[in-house]
Amino acid sequence: MVDHSFADLSLAALYDSLNPWGPGDDFYLGLVRRAGDVLDVGCGTGQLLRRARAEGHRGRLMGLDPAAAMLVQARAARPDVEWVLGDTRVRRWGAEFDLVVMTGHAFQALVGDEEIRCCLRAVREALRPGGRFVFEVRNPAARAWERWTPDRAYETVAADGTPVRVTHEVLDGGPRDGRVRFTETYDSDRWPAPRVSRGVLRFLDPGSLAGFLAAAGLAVVAQYGDWDGRPPAPAAPEIITVATPAPLSTRIRRRARLRPLGPV
Repeated sequence: MVDHSFADLSLAALYDSLNPWGPGDDFYLGLVRRAGDVLDVGCGTGQLLRRARAEGHRGRLMGLDPAAAMLVQARAARPDVEWVLGDTRVRRWGAEFDLVVMTGHAFQALVGDEEIRCCLRAVREALRPGGRFVFEVRNPAARAWERWTPDRAYETVAADGTPVRVTHEVLDGGPRDGRVRFTETYDSDRWPAPRVSRGVLRFLDPGSLAGFLAAAGLAVVAQYGDWDGRPPAPAAPEIITVATPAPLSTRIRRRARLRPLGPV
Protein backbone atom coordinates (compact mmCIF):
# COMPACT_ATOMS: atom_id res chain seq x y z
CA MET A 1 0.00 0.00 0.00
CA VAL A 2 1.33 3.45 -0.96
CA ASP A 3 1.42 6.06 1.82
CA HIS A 4 -1.04 8.92 1.34
CA SER A 5 1.80 11.46 1.29
CA PHE A 6 3.20 9.73 -1.81
CA ALA A 7 -0.15 9.10 -3.51
CA ASP A 8 -1.51 12.66 -3.21
CA LEU A 9 -0.33 14.86 -6.10
CA SER A 10 -0.16 18.04 -4.02
CA LEU A 11 1.83 16.34 -1.24
CA ALA A 12 4.13 14.53 -3.69
CA ALA A 13 4.98 17.95 -5.15
CA LEU A 14 6.44 18.91 -1.74
CA TYR A 15 8.74 15.89 -1.52
CA ASP A 16 11.88 17.40 -3.04
CA SER A 17 11.74 20.54 -0.91
CA LEU A 18 11.24 18.46 2.25
CA ASN A 19 14.05 16.09 1.26
CA PRO A 20 16.80 18.30 -0.20
CA TRP A 21 19.91 16.86 -1.79
CA GLY A 22 22.39 15.64 0.82
CA PRO A 23 25.47 13.47 1.46
CA GLY A 24 23.57 10.26 0.76
CA ASP A 25 22.56 11.54 -2.67
CA ASP A 26 26.19 12.44 -3.42
CA PHE A 27 27.21 8.91 -2.41
CA TYR A 28 24.72 7.28 -4.78
CA LEU A 29 25.37 9.74 -7.61
CA GLY A 30 29.04 8.76 -7.55
CA LEU A 31 28.03 5.12 -8.04
CA VAL A 32 25.61 5.94 -10.86
CA ARG A 33 28.24 8.00 -12.69
CA ARG A 34 30.51 4.95 -12.83
CA ALA A 35 27.79 2.48 -13.86
CA GLY A 36 26.38 1.74 -17.30
CA ASP A 37 22.75 0.68 -16.83
CA VAL A 38 21.05 1.59 -13.54
CA LEU A 39 17.80 0.58 -11.83
CA ASP A 40 16.52 2.72 -8.96
CA VAL A 41 13.94 0.78 -6.93
CA GLY A 42 11.57 3.07 -5.02
CA CYS A 43 12.87 6.06 -6.95
CA GLY A 44 10.24 8.52 -5.70
CA THR A 45 10.43 11.76 -7.66
CA GLY A 46 13.58 10.49 -9.33
CA GLN A 47 16.03 13.08 -8.01
CA LEU A 48 19.01 10.74 -8.37
CA LEU A 49 18.40 9.62 -11.95
CA ARG A 50 17.32 13.10 -13.01
CA ARG A 51 20.61 14.53 -11.77
CA ALA A 52 22.61 11.77 -13.44
CA ARG A 53 20.92 12.36 -16.80
CA ALA A 54 21.34 16.13 -16.47
CA GLU A 55 25.06 15.55 -15.97
CA GLY A 56 25.24 13.57 -19.19
CA HIS A 57 24.86 9.92 -18.14
CA ARG A 58 24.42 8.02 -21.40
CA GLY A 59 23.40 4.59 -20.14
CA ARG A 60 19.97 3.18 -19.45
CA LEU A 61 18.31 4.72 -16.41
CA MET A 62 15.14 3.14 -15.01
CA GLY A 63 13.21 4.43 -12.02
CA LEU A 64 10.64 2.12 -10.41
CA ASP A 65 8.05 3.31 -7.89
CA PRO A 66 4.55 2.22 -6.80
CA ALA A 67 3.32 5.81 -6.25
CA ALA A 68 1.90 7.35 -9.42
CA ALA A 69 1.95 10.86 -7.94
CA MET A 70 5.69 10.64 -7.35
CA LEU A 71 6.31 9.52 -10.93
CA VAL A 72 4.27 12.47 -12.20
CA GLN A 73 6.98 14.70 -10.73
CA ALA A 74 9.74 12.52 -12.18
CA ARG A 75 8.33 12.40 -15.72
CA ALA A 76 7.65 16.13 -15.81
CA ALA A 77 11.28 16.86 -14.92
CA ARG A 78 13.06 14.26 -17.11
CA PRO A 79 11.00 12.48 -19.77
CA ASP A 80 14.26 11.00 -21.14
CA VAL A 81 14.50 8.59 -18.17
CA GLU A 82 12.51 5.32 -18.11
CA TRP A 83 9.93 5.68 -15.32
CA VAL A 84 7.94 2.55 -14.42
CA LEU A 85 4.92 2.39 -12.11
CA GLY A 86 4.98 -0.55 -9.69
CA ASP A 87 7.40 -2.59 -7.64
CA THR A 88 9.88 -5.33 -8.53
CA ARG A 89 7.01 -7.74 -9.27
CA VAL A 90 5.87 -5.82 -12.37
CA ARG A 91 8.06 -7.88 -14.71
CA ARG A 92 10.61 -10.65 -15.03
CA TRP A 93 14.19 -9.41 -14.81
CA GLY A 94 17.02 -10.75 -16.91
CA ALA A 95 20.48 -9.55 -15.86
CA GLU A 96 19.91 -6.10 -17.37
CA PHE A 97 21.64 -3.75 -14.95
CA ASP A 98 25.14 -3.02 -13.71
CA LEU A 99 23.82 -1.22 -10.63
CA VAL A 100 20.60 -1.45 -8.62
CA VAL A 101 20.00 1.05 -5.83
CA MET A 102 17.38 1.68 -3.17
CA THR A 103 17.87 5.14 -1.69
CA GLY A 104 16.11 7.25 0.93
CA HIS A 105 15.67 4.25 3.26
CA ALA A 106 13.19 2.81 0.76
CA PHE A 107 14.23 -0.72 1.78
CA GLN A 108 12.59 -0.16 5.17
CA ALA A 109 9.19 0.17 3.50
CA LEU A 110 9.40 -3.59 2.91
CA VAL A 111 7.79 -4.62 6.18
CA GLY A 112 7.04 -8.31 5.63
CA ASP A 113 9.52 -11.17 5.28
CA GLU A 114 8.07 -12.28 1.95
CA GLU A 115 8.14 -8.70 0.63
CA ILE A 116 11.85 -8.56 1.41
CA ARG A 117 12.55 -11.96 -0.13
CA CYS A 118 10.60 -11.13 -3.28
CA CYS A 119 12.39 -7.82 -3.73
CA LEU A 120 15.85 -9.28 -3.17
CA ARG A 121 15.23 -12.17 -5.56
CA ALA A 122 14.18 -9.67 -8.23
CA VAL A 123 17.27 -7.54 -7.57
CA ARG A 124 19.45 -10.64 -7.91
CA GLU A 125 17.79 -11.46 -11.25
CA ALA A 126 18.12 -7.88 -12.49
CA LEU A 127 21.88 -7.70 -11.89
CA ARG A 128 24.49 -8.66 -14.42
CA PRO A 129 27.41 -10.79 -13.21
CA GLY A 130 29.65 -8.54 -11.14
CA GLY A 131 26.89 -5.96 -10.73
CA ARG A 132 26.23 -4.16 -7.47
CA PHE A 133 23.16 -3.69 -5.28
CA VAL A 134 23.54 -0.72 -2.95
CA PHE A 135 21.02 0.38 -0.33
CA GLU A 136 20.80 1.67 3.20
CA VAL A 137 18.68 1.13 6.29
CA ARG A 138 18.69 3.06 9.54
CA ASN A 139 20.69 1.29 12.21
CA PRO A 140 18.11 0.13 14.81
CA ALA A 141 20.72 0.56 17.56
CA ALA A 142 20.72 4.32 16.87
CA ARG A 143 16.95 4.49 17.67
CA ALA A 144 16.15 7.19 15.10
CA TRP A 145 12.42 6.92 15.82
CA GLU A 146 12.93 8.58 19.20
CA ARG A 147 13.51 11.85 17.31
CA TRP A 148 10.31 11.59 15.29
CA THR A 149 8.29 13.82 17.61
CA PRO A 150 5.66 16.50 16.87
CA ASP A 151 7.90 19.26 18.26
CA ARG A 152 10.40 18.69 15.41
CA ALA A 153 8.51 20.34 12.57
CA TYR A 154 9.63 20.76 8.96
CA GLU A 155 8.39 23.74 7.00
CA THR A 156 8.16 24.29 3.27
CA VAL A 157 6.17 26.33 0.75
CA ALA A 158 3.94 24.81 -1.92
CA ALA A 159 4.09 25.95 -5.55
CA ASP A 160 1.12 28.28 -5.01
CA GLY A 161 2.84 29.98 -2.07
CA THR A 162 1.01 28.06 0.64
CA PRO A 163 3.22 27.53 3.74
CA VAL A 164 3.09 23.89 4.90
CA ARG A 165 4.22 22.42 8.21
CA VAL A 166 5.07 18.72 8.50
CA THR A 167 5.31 16.75 11.76
CA HIS A 168 5.76 13.10 12.73
CA GLU A 169 4.57 11.06 15.68
CA VAL A 170 5.47 7.47 16.54
CA LEU A 171 2.60 5.19 17.49
CA ASP A 172 2.51 2.28 19.96
CA GLY A 173 5.41 3.74 21.96
CA GLY A 174 8.08 2.53 19.53
CA PRO A 175 9.03 -0.63 17.61
CA ARG A 176 6.91 -3.76 17.71
CA ASP A 177 8.48 -6.80 16.07
CA GLY A 178 11.03 -4.46 14.54
CA ARG A 179 8.34 -2.30 12.91
CA VAL A 180 7.75 1.34 13.71
CA ARG A 181 4.31 2.78 13.01
CA PHE A 182 3.97 6.52 12.74
CA THR A 183 1.87 9.38 11.42
CA GLU A 184 3.03 12.13 9.09
CA THR A 185 0.86 15.24 9.33
CA TYR A 186 0.77 18.03 6.75
CA ASP A 187 -0.89 21.22 7.94
CA SER A 188 -1.40 24.80 6.76
CA ASP A 189 -3.39 27.76 8.00
CA ARG A 190 -4.89 27.96 4.51
CA TRP A 191 -6.27 24.42 4.58
CA PRO A 192 -9.60 23.44 6.16
CA ALA A 193 -7.99 20.47 7.93
CA PRO A 194 -4.62 18.71 8.26
CA ARG A 195 -3.76 15.83 5.94
CA VAL A 196 -2.54 12.78 7.83
CA SER A 197 -0.62 9.83 6.40
CA ARG A 198 0.07 6.62 8.33
CA GLY A 199 3.24 4.66 7.64
CA VAL A 200 5.20 1.62 8.78
CA LEU A 201 8.96 1.11 8.55
CA ARG A 202 10.90 -2.01 9.41
CA PHE A 203 14.21 -1.87 11.27
CA LEU A 204 16.48 -4.84 10.60
CA ASP A 205 19.53 -5.71 12.67
CA PRO A 206 22.73 -6.59 10.76
CA GLY A 207 22.31 -10.33 11.29
CA SER A 208 18.77 -10.44 9.92
CA LEU A 209 19.77 -8.28 6.98
CA ALA A 210 22.69 -10.56 6.13
CA GLY A 211 20.40 -13.60 6.30
CA PHE A 212 17.89 -12.16 3.83
CA LEU A 213 20.67 -11.19 1.40
CA ALA A 214 22.37 -14.59 1.54
CA ALA A 215 19.07 -16.42 1.01
CA ALA A 216 18.52 -14.37 -2.17
CA GLY A 217 21.95 -15.22 -3.54
CA LEU A 218 23.56 -11.87 -2.74
CA ALA A 219 26.94 -11.55 -1.06
CA VAL A 220 27.91 -8.48 0.97
CA VAL A 221 31.16 -6.96 -0.30
CA ALA A 222 31.20 -3.75 1.76
CA GLN A 223 29.27 -2.00 4.54
CA TYR A 224 29.48 1.50 5.98
CA GLY A 225 28.07 3.21 9.04
CA ASP A 226 27.60 6.62 7.43
CA TRP A 227 27.99 8.45 4.14
CA ASP A 228 31.59 9.44 4.86
CA GLY A 229 32.66 5.79 4.53
CA ARG A 230 33.24 5.06 8.21
CA PRO A 231 32.89 1.37 9.15
CA PRO A 232 29.72 0.01 10.78
CA ALA A 233 29.49 0.64 14.52
CA PRO A 234 26.86 0.14 17.24
CA ALA A 235 26.03 3.86 17.36
CA ALA A 236 26.42 4.58 13.61
CA PRO A 237 23.25 6.05 12.09
CA GLU A 238 23.20 3.90 8.94
CA ILE A 239 23.84 0.41 7.65
CA ILE A 240 24.89 1.09 4.05
CA THR A 241 25.33 -2.17 2.18
CA VAL A 242 27.03 -3.04 -1.10
CA ALA A 243 26.17 -6.53 -2.34
CA THR A 244 26.85 -8.53 -5.49
CA PRO A 245 25.45 -11.77 -6.92
CA ALA A 246 27.05 -14.64 -5.04
CA PRO A 247 29.09 -17.18 -7.02
CA LEU A 248 26.98 -20.08 -8.27
CA SER A 249 29.01 -22.59 -6.26
CA THR A 250 28.23 -20.69 -3.05
CA ARG A 251 24.50 -20.71 -3.80
CA ILE A 252 24.55 -24.42 -4.61
CA ARG A 253 26.32 -25.20 -1.33
CA ARG A 254 23.81 -23.11 0.59
CA ARG A 255 20.83 -24.85 -1.04
CA ALA A 256 22.43 -28.21 -0.27
CA ARG A 257 22.68 -27.31 3.41
CA LEU A 258 19.02 -26.30 3.44
CA ARG A 259 17.71 -29.31 1.45
CA PRO A 260 15.65 -31.62 3.69
CA LEU A 261 16.84 -35.21 4.11
CA GLY A 262 14.99 -37.93 2.24
CA PRO A 263 13.69 -41.12 3.80
CA VAL A 264 16.25 -43.40 5.38
